Amino acid sequence: MAKLKLVKANDKIAQGVVGGYKKIDEGVVSGYKKIEDGAVGGFNKITDKFVDNFLTKEGETVEEAKARLAAEQKEREEKNKAY
Repeated sequence: MAKLKLVKANDKIAQGVVGGYKKIDEGVVSGYKKIEDGAVGGFNKITDKFVDNFLTKEGETVEEAKARLAAEQKEREEKNKAY
């Protein structure tokens, strides 16, 4: 009988510990994701503004300019591999 009470108490403690861990884990992960989303969003706003102000050609959108620049970069990398 004593063993049964000990096992039940142990299970209750284990459930409490696991529940606490999950709450902490979810809090940390959600906090990290919010910080990451903010940092990535801010970076993308800055790069979009820079590309718009300095790297777009006449009548070209920011997305088109980024695609053009990526293609030019890939072409340069392939050309350098040949040497």
